[in-house]
Amino acid sequence: MHSFEGRLHAWREEQPDSWVFVTLPPEVSDAIDEELSSPPRAFGSVRVSVRCGSSEWSTSLFPSKEAGSYVLPVKKAVRRKEDVEPGDTATFTLTVLD
Repeated sequence: MHSFEGRLHAWREEQPDSWVFVTLPPEVSDAIDEELSSPPRAFGSVRVSVRCGSSEWSTSLFPSKEAGSYVLPVKKAVRRKEDVEPGDTATFTLTVLD
């Protein structure tokens, strides 16, 4: 299990309602790479279970060359329920499912 605080950011800043992500801290990203028992899936994705506040969901992390880390998509339903938007910081706990 990995916990971290991260700032939400829109995939396209000019479209704040586009995909919203959180970039994992490098040390969390490295720990996940070490934990993987098999190579990442398509596009380097890693399946995870995530908790933010009272919300839980399953999704995939995706590698970001620009960030040098994985990014976590945060769906709109979660952002609404937890009252967070791009620019806000939230706490996330994730468990690797692969």
